[in-house]
Amino acid sequence: MSDAQSTANIVRHVAAGQLCCDPQWEAAYERFETPEEEIEKFLKRLRRFGLDKADKKSSVIELFCGRGGGLVALQRLGFTNVEGVDLSDTLLERYDGPAQLHLADCRSLPMDDSVYDIAIVQGGLHHLPTLPADLDESLSEMRRILKPEGRLYVVEPWMTTFLQLAHAITNQPIVRRLYPKGDALATMTEHEAETYYQWLGMPDVLMQSFEKHFETQQCETSWGKLLWVGRPWPV
Repeated sequence: MSDAQSTANIVRHVAAGQLCCDPQWEAAYERFETPEEEIEKFLKRLRRFGLDKADKKSSVIELFCGRGGGLVALQRLGFTNVEGVDLSDTLLERYDGPAQLHLADCRSLPMDDSVYDIAIVQGGLHHLPTLPADLDESLSEMRRILKPEGRLYVVEPWMTTFLQLAHAITNQPIVRRLYPKGDALATMTEHEAETYYQWLGMPDVLMQSFEKHFETQQCETSWGKLLWVGRPWPV
């Protein structure tokens, strides 16, 4: 394990410059919603999953955690043993809190086997470049680090009528000029178009990968989102 940065609570598991993130996408992400708006959104999701009623001593890891809004939401719900993983050190450095952060690739996690009660992904799997192979690797790693009785909670974009309509509206030039949030969404979509539409275009293949590694406990698709919960299959 690498030494933590002196300027942030980040443990680096990859060399500086090894990972390439899109600064224009990150800038649009910063414009899309304020940190507090993002935290409130995550709180609603976590409560919908019932995590507000879970044991607050559970060991929790959030994958693709970005600037840490989900980590803050977990802490506000009372969780005290929280970690985050992301590929972007610039986003990780935006987090201000006690959680241990890891600069690492979720396809090859640096954690030991069977150490977490809860793993969470809130919008990161659709960034994976090669599907279904990268998804299969990531889910295999999440299964490995979760305890046998653990749970994986996933929120990802999903092709629904609402999502099609949202993109059709925010792609209009006049909407982009008059609605900054819509322009930020359209910009993010443009910069992740290859992986984003690849993800949206193969729902059956994606679900096969989920079911290969996890027993589905909950699966909802509405308002352009997949909300899914799974329990690891025995290794």
